[in-house]
Amino acid sequence: MKRYNGFSLIIAIVATAAAIAAAIATAIVYFEKKKKDNEDLENYLDYSIM
Repeated sequence: MKRYNGFSLIIAIVATAAAIAAAIATAIVYFEKKKKDNEDLENYLDYSIM
């Protein structure tokens, strides 16, 4: 039984690390896209005023 508990703990740690990595990657992609959209909007507004 102890062997299975240790294996379950390792699986839980790996799954938690994967979930954290996925959340960080999602946040990075979201903020980069938001930044790019803001830059595109600024460029559009600058050129539409000219």
